[in-house]
Amino acid sequence: MKNALRISCSRHNLKVVRDFVTDYLKAYQLPDLQLNQIVLAVDEVVANLIIHANSEDESQHLDLALDVSNKQFGIEIFDDATSSYAPSTYHEPDLQEYIRQGRKGGVGMTLVNRIMDRVEFSTQGRRNVCRLYKQL
Repeated sequence: MKNALRISCSRHNLKVVRDFVTDYLKAYQLPDLQLNQIVLAVDEVVANLIIHANSEDESQHLDLALDVSNKQFGIEIFDDATSSYAPSTYHEPDLQEYIRQGRKGGVGMTLVNRIMDRVEFSTQGRRNVCRLYKQL
């Protein structure tokens, strides 16, 4: 089973990523809810990297690698953007206030942090790495 994928930084590749994760995880016969939550979390991080970190520059690429070990799903997402996400600067929004204001957007990382068991952002050399983990 292939567990690596390289995509250009285009929104059009979000479906490719969702299908890649879904197809990989089907072998583990997860409940639909858990499968869809994992796919949503990966989609949100990849969308953020494509849109915000790489400005939808199709000459830039993301590399994804999936693994399941000891019943734990893990994904690594690598990019070469000059800016990197700093989780220490992230403040979870007041969702009730967002709803009251009718705001859209800005809650993706909140969803990711609630869905996944562990979320890590780091830099290795000149590459940014996001790692997501979920116990299956």
